[in-house]
Amino acid sequence: MAQSESKKGKAALGFWGCWSLTVGVMIGSGIFMLPTVLAPYGMMSMSGWALTAGGSIILALVLGRLAGRTEHSGGPYTYARENFGDLTGFLVVWGHWASYFVAIPAIAIAFVGYLAVFVPGLDGNAVGQGVAALVLIWTLTLISIRGVSSAGLVQVMMTLLKLLPLLLIIGAGMAMGSTQNLPALNPSGESLLSVLAATALLTMWAFAGLEAGVIPAGDVENPKKTLPRAVVTGTIFTAVIYVGSTLAVMMLVPSGELVNSTSPFADAARALGSWGGPLVAIGAMIATAGSLNGNIFTAGQLPLAAAQDRLAPAWLGKLNGGHSPQGALILSSVLGSVLLVANYSRGLVGAFTFLLMMSTVCTLAPLLISALAEIKHSWRSARAWAVVALIGALYSTFAIWGSGLEVIGWGIVLLILGLPVYFLGRQR
Repeated sequence: MAQSESKKGKAALGFWGCWSLTVGVMIGSGIFMLPTVLAPYGMMSMSGWALTAGGSIILALVLGRLAGRTEHSGGPYTYARENFGDLTGFLVVWGHWASYFVAIPAIAIAFVGYLAVFVPGLDGNAVGQGVAALVLIWTLTLISIRGVSSAGLVQVMMTLLKLLPLLLIIGAGMAMGSTQNLPALNPSGESLLSVLAATALLTMWAFAGLEAGVIPAGDVENPKKTLPRAVVTGTIFTAVIYVGSTLAVMMLVPSGELVNSTSPFADAARALGSWGGPLVAIGAMIATAGSLNGNIFTAGQLPLAAAQDRLAPAWLGKLNGGHSPQGALILSSVLGSVLLVANYSRGLVGAFTFLLMMSTVCTLAPLLISALAEIKHSWRSARAWAVVALIGALYSTFAIWGSGLEVIGWGIVLLILGLPVYFLGRQR
């Protein structure tokens, strides 16, 4: 199997680069609205967090185990190809790549929504919003084109900056929050199973992208040791931040207000003074920009891995002087930009909703295939790991089924579209 050409030079990513990819892609704009979305379910909403956090940590353990056996870039694509053949591997990387380049415009739109707080002229201005989103996409694309190390450094900085307001809210909740503000145990009156199902579906998408840290294995220093540590610790850390910040907001904002809040973290930040609200808005912008940077970087790595295995055109596998897959990055951002322009007629919220739905189509299927690959490898030699992978596979199946028939239908359409690309795009 072909190895990343960057191995000829110095590996560009260490533990913190991979850790920040894992954390940075997961922590995006979604967390900033989840306390409001979960408020109607009261304290029982924590059951949803418990299920999705546990399932995500299980999948992170599986990915870490798989990553410890290869130095080849691609993550779930590599695991699928090595265990189930070229066609399965290509379909995984095809759908996985689509989920990333479709997420690019969705996250850029979310960034522009927060930017409008500081630039009022953008509010309701579709052309201005679209231009601002395109400028952000191509600025971050140029950073990734400059080199893997540059993209990794920006990702570490943005991840640390985006964590600051979340950590401040958690600290404020512990110091100034009141348990009297916490919602009732189950204000919805629904059964535990119903609440669990509803809140799990709301929170599971917050962990989308946990696999990002294992994808650039060919550019990682000592990947067999670095990647398992980065993806597992990054997922656990993210789960703690999610649960801690949600509880902090619930303790700072009375439940009656929280249910109707359009900016729950900004409302919670009032406890910090007049500067709290703008700080959270800046934090949300950094969070979305950091998530976008990670998505752009990863969207370039996936075609690179397929091309180096001769399953995609050779030009997608060529690296520039900074060990960056320039052609794959440009193609991904061009496709994301086209989707952005094509969908802005729907308006900011409509475009974001549509693109987000498209992006989530194929994020879980690669994780399911990865779990099946680990079961195949470890069933005879390491039965305990096979059981862990089986739990991860069941969780992934539950998540895919819970996403709804419309989303599953789009996933099937994407896979069908990938078949002619596979047979026509392979290097002879």
